[in-house]
Amino acid sequence: MSEVENPVVVTTTSEIVFHVTMKLSDGSAADSTKVNNKPAKLTIGDGSLSPAFEAQLLGMTKGESTEFTLPPEDAFGPVNPDSIYHFERSRFEADTLEVGAIIMFEQQNGAEMPGVIREIVGDSVTIDFNHPLAGQVITFNIDIIDIT
Repeated sequence: MSEVENPVVVTTTSEIVFHVTMKLSDGSAADSTKVNNKPAKLTIGDGSLSPAFEAQLLGMTKGESTEFTLPPEDAFGPVNPDSIYHFERSRFEADTLEVGAIIMFEQQNGAEMPGVIREIVGDSVTIDFNHPLAGQVITFNIDIIDIT
């Protein structure tokens, strides 16, 4: 049988290679694997993406494309106020302080975590450790490249 007659479909244990383009609710592009032609790889059910995201991929076949929109809780999560911290301005080099700048922080385990400067007021710098797309409704455009 040819692949057309018996296509490989995404199942609850599939490993897939796919391109993804993410758009915000205003239609602007947030990110795309197509920019650097480096597709994403995912094993369905490994917990790296939300069940709602994975559910949209189930049943798709190699070469197929789809578009779907997810609310914040099923995309990158809601904004968590507990992930917003205030630091003393003196902890930073003066030239790194700009609202919107991303600064890498070393965690106790040695891993690095990005934080976005949200506000600078007097001697206080507000850093947001939420995912940059947290709290956003995201539209995903998916192109399935391979399924194993």
